[in-house]
Amino acid sequence: MDSSTTRESGERYGQYIDGEWRDGHGEETFESDNPATGETLAEFVRGTEADVAAATAAAADAFEEWRALSYVDRAEYLWDIFHELRDRHQELGAVVTRECGKEISEGKADVTEAWHMVEWAAGNARHPHGDVVPSEIAAKDSYMRRKPRGVVGCITPWNFPVAIPFWHMAVSLVEGNTVVWKPAEQTPWCGQIVAEMFDDAGIPDGVFNLVQGFGDAGAAIVESDDVDTVMFTGSAEVGHQVAKTVASQPQKNTSCEMGGKNAIVVTGEADLDIALHSAVMSSFKTTGQRCVSSERLIVHEDVYDEFKREFVDLAERVAVGDPLDEETFMGPLVDEEQIEKFGRYNDLARTEGANVLVDREELDDSEIPAGHEDGHWVGPFVYEIDYDPDLRCLREEVFGPHVALVEYSGGIERAVEIHNDVAYGLAGAVVSEDYREINYYRDRAEVGLAYANLPCIGAEVQLPFGGVKKSGSGAPHAREAIETVTERTAWTLNNSEDIEMAQGLSADIRTREE
Repeated sequence: MDSSTTRESGERYGQYIDGEWRDGHGEETFESDNPATGETLAEFVRGTEADVAAATAAAADAFEEWRALSYVDRAEYLWDIFHELRDRHQELGAVVTRECGKEISEGKADVTEAWHMVEWAAGNARHPHGDVVPSEIAAKDSYMRRKPRGVVGCITPWNFPVAIPFWHMAVSLVEGNTVVWKPAEQTPWCGQIVAEMFDDAGIPDGVFNLVQGFGDAGAAIVESDDVDTVMFTGSAEVGHQVAKTVASQPQKNTSCEMGGKNAIVVTGEADLDIALHSAVMSSFKTTGQRCVSSERLIVHEDVYDEFKREFVDLAERVAVGDPLDEETFMGPLVDEEQIEKFGRYNDLARTEGANVLVDREELDDSEIPAGHEDGHWVGPFVYEIDYDPDLRCLREEVFGPHVALVEYSGGIERAVEIHNDVAYGLAGAVVSEDYREINYYRDRAEVGLAYANLPCIGAEVQLPFGGVKKSGSGAPHAREAIETVTERTAWTLNNSEDIEMAQGLSADIRTREE
């Protein structure tokens, strides 16, 4: 099967297991739809628990042969994929945009991030691994070694359907693990193309496996006795269940990166041009459907009125349209379920006392691109509300362009107090020209990703990506992912013919006299 991105109507795709394309054990199918037009892109066979069992068994069988290869030999397969991702950048970026709805520069950036991650992981194969650690005993050599854990189950979201899978899989594979991957059910076409790349690269049978499907397939991966590590990126609700299941199986490891109720703090010392630019990018890029999107803007009273006026003006005018059009800033929401959730939380904000400033929940017909009437279209919803720690609209993640403005008085301490008063802790930003305020935020904001005078989006692959509190644990990304998918061994070798122990422990063997 070639890696063509042209999908003809009626084409049907299944699973990639043990080096073979299979329909699998199920008879039920599902479709990939374009969220901007409603058109069907392709049909997929829904993977079953039996398909997951076949995939995990194949990965387990392939593990010993794969781990026996050198780092460099394993990385060679990834280099082939790196070149394909880079060479097909424009083409695959359009596929991402067509399947998940984010505007075209974001679709292309998704592919760029994927090849950056593959480049990092494959390049790391030639870097030093492990650490030499001095021993108390001169005659001993002590060092740390890493070994692959085994089968890694990867469960990834729809909003970064090419980049995030490679966060999980590139590092896992180079480190010597085998992989079973379930893409999000909203973006199976991107998953299909990535699997075709692995097939084209000639990766050994069973080393990489793809099962298309829904939550039951993901749950089967998490529960499988063949799976040694689970890497999950997605909603907090699902991620917490994944972590709970893995915690009941002590032999397993996991890294779960989940959502957030992220905020930007705009202090009285902020450059308002930077603040406005950062807020619009953080709140409306990807139509608010990033785990790092900002749904709270915490603004000092000295600049609040001016900031509100300018932000509202931008939110009223931000370009919603065909995501393949380079003039578009916001594409559609991914599906009808997200439309309904967005509406519920907008209604909740009204019920909880919000003063609505921008309501583009239902766009005028003139704003919907011609031929896109069946898309999942919304615009920004912006409101101001007095801070109250009990307000659900300020505490619960919406995953859409739903944004609250909260005015604060006092110092940076009060702003950070409000900022931290949520269960999540993924991403956030502070905008200020006062380095003391920036440093206070840096040291006390409860987030895994922090930015100053920038949007709270835009991670680079060489940095850890993960949160604290309800946003998860671990970072399925770059160097930190290595911690998840490998085991460390502290190895000590004695170079002497005598045994001498550290801490003054006696090595003498004493026997009782007869």
